[in-house]
Amino acid sequence: MLFELIRLEFLKSFRSTAFAKSLMVAIFLGFLAIMLLGYLLMAGIFLSRILAELAEGQDPIQVLNSGLIFFFLVEFMYRYFLQQLPVIELESLLHLPISKKKIMHMFLGRSFFSPLSIIALVLFTPFAFTEISIGYGASGAISWLGVVVFISWTLHWFMLWFKQRFEDSLLGVLIVFIVLLFGGGSTYMGWFNLGEVVAPFFTYAMGSFLPMALLLMVCMVGYYLAFSYYLNNAYLEDLAKEEEVRFVNQSVGFFSRFGMAGELADLEWKLIIRHKKSRTFLMLSAFFLLYGMIFYNNPQYNDAGDGFNFIFIFVGVFITGIFMIQYGQLFLSWNSGYFDFFLNRKDGIKNLVRGKYLLLLSISLLCFLLSIPYVYFGWKFLLIHLATFLFNAGVLIHLIIYLAIWKPKPMDLNKGAMFNYEGVGAAQFLMIIPMMVAPYVIYVPFALLFNSYVGLLALGTIGVVGILFFNKLSTINVNRVLKNRYEISSSFRQEL
Repeated sequence: MLFELIRLEFLKSFRSTAFAKSLMVAIFLGFLAIMLLGYLLMAGIFLSRILAELAEGQDPIQVLNSGLIFFFLVEFMYRYFLQQLPVIELESLLHLPISKKKIMHMFLGRSFFSPLSIIALVLFTPFAFTEISIGYGASGAISWLGVVVFISWTLHWFMLWFKQRFEDSLLGVLIVFIVLLFGGGSTYMGWFNLGEVVAPFFTYAMGSFLPMALLLMVCMVGYYLAFSYYLNNAYLEDLAKEEEVRFVNQSVGFFSRFGMAGELADLEWKLIIRHKKSRTFLMLSAFFLLYGMIFYNNPQYNDAGDGFNFIFIFVGVFITGIFMIQYGQLFLSWNSGYFDFFLNRKDGIKNLVRGKYLLLLSISLLCFLLSIPYVYFGWKFLLIHLATFLFNAGVLIHLIIYLAIWKPKPMDLNKGAMFNYEGVGAAQFLMIIPMMVAPYVIYVPFALLFNSYVGLLALGTIGVVGILFFNKLSTINVNRVLKNRYEISSSFRQEL
């Protein structure tokens, strides 16, 4: 029966009208996965040398044992964002005379065959048999490697359950933030070193098979947890229900002050909360608010005397404008499924574009307000964020939208954001240029002629000028959409 289910999946793929496109995407992603795994294998081969350089004079094995917990924290994060459920339409299987348990076993088994499942194996196998086996023998290497691999696989099963259970709720985001704070933040802020706390467990694993046996049982429990959850919730009536997302139908009263454009901005907000891809972008924006932690407290970037490092301008633009950049790059593609609705309404296109402007500016303002705590590292960071926010609101938003409305492409809102290139065209790749270059075109001349703060003042001043002339600048993009509305509508009708 298992082979019959696999055969049905192959037939569905071959008979798809988008088979050629899907095949090319699969080949490209396969090549990318092989290349990245090759890099990981090389990193694993030279891992002992890398550790020796990073922690000179220390035992590489003990250094790695202390750092493994942070590897698993990173794995928790990339699995949360990258790991996807296998594309199986349960609706097409559940009504057939097939055991639901067999369907679920296939469902979970297929998810396991992924490059993410062998990252730990590829990265740490060379180290285990070149370093650990010298002092602890082959049995010690196998036991230690087994512990590492079983923890990774347990995270796989746990994440299948976690994403299905909490991905669409604020509680899931809160849990991920707590894991980040407790795991990485505790060491970064000097509260306690989590790596040193758990290092003895990995050290003990090199001399005993008991930890590996324990982790094997934990891995099996993780599989059973995921299996039980999917088995108990796989019913056609449940699948037919709309996604229940907390606050999905809540309006933002602030938008009602801006007429029809505000009403459409409020509708766009509901769209963001309701659909998976847009919701993922919103969550990523929240995570990227922590981007400054990499730079602002790093001595490498804080040696510019009375001024500050030029890279802080990019960090400020990124933190205060991340949602504008991510969501704005697909400006009209979000509405590809019902663009004709606005096309047939009086001032529908105009209000749609202005509503999107309002939404992007509002969330960018929220990102700026949430970034105020960076003042803890110095008042200059608050000034950087203020100047870059003004520049984003007055200048960068128009540049991003100008590029985004150049031959927009359709996309499916219900698909995830990771490794999903629907709606992405040449304009989205060119968009990095104004984000990287435009702020420095203003900032650098004044910073070199005078100082960093004069450059910051110039950047903020240009942003204020752009805000004062906001209506005229936004009208340029509104008129471009109106001029090309029929061409855009035609492209949105094309099959994905």
